[in-house]
Amino acid sequence: MKRLPPLKSLQAFEAAGRHLSFSAAADELNVTPGAISQQIRQLEEFLEVRLFKRLNRQIVLTDAGQLFMPPIASGFEQFGHAVELLRRQQNDGPLTITSAPSFVSKWLIPRLGGFKQICPQVDVRIDTSDRLVDFEREDIDVGIRFGDGVYPELETIYLFSFDLIPVCSPKLLEQGEGLRRISDLKNHTLLHISYSQIDPGFPDWSMWLKAVGADDVDASRGIFFDQTDLLYQAALDGQGVALLANVMAEPEIEAGRLVQPFAQRLPVKMHYNLVTTPQKARVPKVAAFREWLLRESAYLRGEPPDDAGEDLLALEACQPTDAPVRG
Repeated sequence: MKRLPPLKSLQAFEAAGRHLSFSAAADELNVTPGAISQQIRQLEEFLEVRLFKRLNRQIVLTDAGQLFMPPIASGFEQFGHAVELLRRQQNDGPLTITSAPSFVSKWLIPRLGGFKQICPQVDVRIDTSDRLVDFEREDIDVGIRFGDGVYPELETIYLFSFDLIPVCSPKLLEQGEGLRRISDLKNHTLLHISYSQIDPGFPDWSMWLKAVGADDVDASRGIFFDQTDLLYQAALDGQGVALLANVMAEPEIEAGRLVQPFAQRLPVKMHYNLVTTPQKARVPKVAAFREWLLRESAYLRGEPPDDAGEDLLALEACQPTDAPVRG
């Protein structure tokens, strides 16, 4: 490949040649006129030819500059078309979201119809996984992850945290001695899940029982699961008593499918976050999903819900821009 001049010097030449003004080129490129002049001088030294005639109050292209200008201008126009095409392809394809199965099934899916009403032209693809995602290499637009919020090189937005509450199937209360006192838990199966791979100190039954002073209940017994959605299903099926996130369990409680026998709860330090790359965060469909998700989760952060104007903002973010993009 032939040696080419620096891109910045070509960009400075194209802008200055189009405006026939170093000052106007500087304004467009957000640099000083002196920087434009220096870039042009470096380009002329590289090409060993004068590109501009510097008059008292203006500049004009030399014969060499007039010969050089059309292909350079055309090249930058093609750069802009290529960038715009890539941006349109990013926005025209499905919005791909990765998140854990329990979050998707218990919180996201019941609300997802609201996003489709705002952005009906955006198809949605959901990847239910806790695995590490390479946003640069994989066709994943945005992730919703549970953790400490530290994700190097990613744009991270806090969504919400939650408390753990004891829940069970209503029919479980009718069996045996029921669940009138906390000590009655020793007569029931405790349902467990391990988050040790995420946080060894994640709250569990032993911490909850210690907090409420239930020394006569053995927290080491019961049924153990490695997936939260299985824990939910076991609780719904009446297999025992589980500690579940209040955010996910409360809709089931309101529907009468679960009950909360005791009011005591444990706060969880970790939280849900929306993560993506800084580049993908600027894609309209991703920006629209972010705005919608923040609005939907506002009540969990103690924030007032946004007014209807937010719908218009998200709807505009869904639309691809027709503005030309210059390199």
